[in-house]
Amino acid sequence: MVSALYVDVENGPYPELLGAQACWGVERDAKGYRGPGPVIAHPPCGPWGQLARWCVHQDPTCGPIAVEQVRRFGGVLEHPIATRLRAVCGLPSPFRSLPLVAPREWSLSVEQVRWGHPTRKRTLLFFVGVQPRDLGPIPPSREPTHYLGGEREYRRRMAQLGRKKLGGGGSYAARITPVNFARWLIEGVRRYAERIA
Repeated sequence: MVSALYVDVENGPYPELLGAQACWGVERDAKGYRGPGPVIAHPPCGPWGQLARWCVHQDPTCGPIAVEQVRRFGGVLEHPIATRLRAVCGLPSPFRSLPLVAPREWSLSVEQVRWGHPTRKRTLLFFVGVQPRDLGPIPPSREPTHYLGGEREYRRRMAQLGRKKLGGGGSYAARITPVNFARWLIEGVRRYAERIA
């Protein structure tokens, strides 16, 4: 069975796709997950991202614990591309497209706009055990309809392109996982689980 850790069980897509019993959020502390199945981990990104000084309400221990859970049980960890977890936890540099073969631990850089997020949402996926052949094809590139913050020149350029500003990085719309992206991750981790069963 695949479990989703550190997810929004109230509003996110995972409870509907996996069932509530397979989802670990705030009330059911994901740090207590002890297996045995592989995981899809979405630990809070605030303490490990560019806005860390404003995210004092998020538990910074979740990130490294989630990395260890993925290493122990297999699966995938999703985090912003600029996450400091890469350096702290020794995550591999990401591929920019799906490789034909990969080592047991590997990373991939994707943009969630391909799965329906309104912004680019550049993302690091850290896989353990899951192989490229387990994953479905990555959807074609799309243009985002929105953007998140940025410098004045960037905001001006986005406005010229007709893009709207999405609420801050901590907003629900910025944080939520597109349902198609969640499905893609679940399918890949399930195929891995079937291979090792």
